[in-house]
Amino acid sequence: MSGAMLAPLADRLRPRTLAEYVGQRHLLAPGKPLHEAIRGGRLHSMIFWGPPGTGKTTLARLVAHHAEAEFVTLSAVLSGVREIREQVAEARHRLAQSGRRTLLFVDEVHRFNKSQQDAFLPHVEDGTFTFIGATTENPSFELNNALLSRSRVYVLRALTEDDLLAVLAQALTDPERGYGARLVGMNEDIRRWYARAADGDARKLLNLLEISVDLLDSGADAIGEDLAREVLAGGGARRFDKQGEDFYNQISALHKSVRGSAPDAALYWFCRMLDGGIDPLYLARRIVRIASEDIGNADPRGLELALNAWDVQERLGSPEGELAMAQALVYLACAPKSNAVYVAYQAARADARATGSLEVPLHLRNAPTGLMRQLDYGKAYRYAHDEPDAYAAGEQYFPDGMAPRQYYRPVPRGLEIRIAEKLARLKALDQASGQAG
Repeated sequence: MSGAMLAPLADRLRPRTLAEYVGQRHLLAPGKPLHEAIRGGRLHSMIFWGPPGTGKTTLARLVAHHAEAEFVTLSAVLSGVREIREQVAEARHRLAQSGRRTLLFVDEVHRFNKSQQDAFLPHVEDGTFTFIGATTENPSFELNNALLSRSRVYVLRALTEDDLLAVLAQALTDPERGYGARLVGMNEDIRRWYARAADGDARKLLNLLEISVDLLDSGADAIGEDLAREVLAGGGARRFDKQGEDFYNQISALHKSVRGSAPDAALYWFCRMLDGGIDPLYLARRIVRIASEDIGNADPRGLELALNAWDVQERLGSPEGELAMAQALVYLACAPKSNAVYVAYQAARADARATGSLEVPLHLRNAPTGLMRQLDYGKAYRYAHDEPDAYAAGEQYFPDGMAPRQYYRPVPRGLEIRIAEKLARLKALDQASGQAG
């Protein structure tokens, strides 16, 4: 077996030209700016941002190939400032000796720390080399502004099922780099199973195919249902990185589905995250947050149900806890919505920070000692339970010198309808008290 055939299938089938590249038509269709720049060999610094297996590294290689530039890679994890300086020196020598440009490729560029970024930034600016970074993380959070401002960000998308079927067909028919010479068969339905299991990731697809071919019985020439089920049984969870872009996007989708009173969508995102390996207790905490932020006093039972679900998850684990959380999510999605407490809390926080250390009025202070009573602590305080309807009409509870504020404005939904009615009655009593005074 040749050395080339010893390489993994995904590496052997790496596209060699733009014509062989599958997917990313929004960037690489003929006439698109990036397609024309690559085809014309026009280099500029770029960042490729997208999920795993979407062709970021391959695309960087194609850029270098079409520009006839030297392709050099650095590891964001293993390379320090010294290695960067060595590559800078080599790039300068190469340019001076042969006039050949250098393309420096950094995979997982989000792992580059500030000193690493600062070390090669001047050499990007002076044209010593062209920089291309690849990342699965949002570059606006992970890279410094100076590097971002000098690079064009291209967003790569997960491959579609049709894209993956095209990759699969190439692997099965290519006689030199794939399995065309072996004539491995796979019917249309099974091909779609593999494409769906790959979840937009061409590398994952080719790895699954390679495992399947390796497991074929001697003399067998087709991947059948039994073998496919065996290989795909551990086909892997959906794309979910537990701390990066997908994590926060899916948490956001869950929260907004509940807020939007969409129980079915809320359940879908909940199950997507469980399937991706999220910590169920993290979800439990988020559900409690949703209950307070978006349901609030419109239905206070929502918070109780969310806390109960958290308790079930801690006590019983999976699957009982997950079912309890699903119950809480459906209830919260169907419950009347109010963010009145959340808005009131944020407004009160802002005032507390802005107003400084205003003194507590004397009549609201506690007076446990004789000295405090001599200093009028608690003097003229009206004990609400001794007042009609247990309400001291007209009493002032804000600091002296601070006008009363209204932070909490109940919404006309759920229990807050009745809360609003009560607050309106109390306000009327305050106004009557002021007029009487």
